[in-house]
Amino acid sequence: MADKYGAPAVNGVHKTDIESSGAANSEEVRRKKKIKYLTYGVAFVVFQTIVIVIFSLTIMKVKGPKFRVRSATVDNFSVGSSNSSSLSGRFNCQFGVKNTNFGQYKYDNATVTFAYRGTTVGEAIVSKSKANMLSTKKIKLSTELSLPSTTSSEWNNDLSSGILPLTATSSRLNEKVTLMFIMKKKKSTQMNCTMELVIATESIQNIKCK
Repeated sequence: MADKYGAPAVNGVHKTDIESSGAANSEEVRRKKKIKYLTYGVAFVVFQTIVIVIFSLTIMKVKGPKFRVRSATVDNFSVGSSNSSSLSGRFNCQFGVKNTNFGQYKYDNATVTFAYRGTTVGEAIVSKSKANMLSTKKIKLSTELSLPSTTSSEWNNDLSSGILPLTATSSRLNEKVTLMFIMKKKKSTQMNCTMELVIATESIQNIKCK
C-alpha cells in the first residue's frame, strides 16, 4: 500500500521514515565520536601540562649545592697552658659537595679556613672538580693547625671546659650546573660549619653546618 505521495509502506512504516531514522542515527554516532575525540584531546593537553609543570618544578629546577664538613680527626695534637695559648696538630678533614640536581655540577677552587674564636689556625685548598647528578662528591684534605701564643680569658675558660670551639668557613664555591647536557646555570655556595675539639680525647665532635 502506498501513501498519497507514492512512497510504499513496509509493515506500516514508510520508507521515508526509515531513511530519516537512519540519517538521525548516523548523525548521533558522529556526534558521539566527536565528543569522545574532544575528551581525549582535552585529557592529553591536561596530562601534558601536568608533566611540564612537574618537569619544571623538579628536574629543571636548579638548587645550590651543599658544601659541608662530613668528618674530622686530629693527629699529633698539643695544646698550651692557661698562661699562654698555643695549639698545634694535623687536622684531617673530609668535605662533601652534595649535588641534588638532575645534572652535573662543576665547581672551581675554594679555600677553607679553620679558626679558633675568629683567629685563623689553618687553611685547606679544595681543587676544582665536579659532582655528578644526585650524588655527593667526597673530598679528603689535611692541614696543619697552628695558634700563635696569646693570653685571654676565653682561652682559660675553654681549657677549663676541655673543649676548644672551631669554625670552618670557605670562600665562595662557584660552579655551573649542566642540565640535559645543554642548559647551563650558575650556582654558588659557601661552607659555614662549627665543631668542638675535645682536648682529653683529641677528637672532633658536634659538627654542625648551616
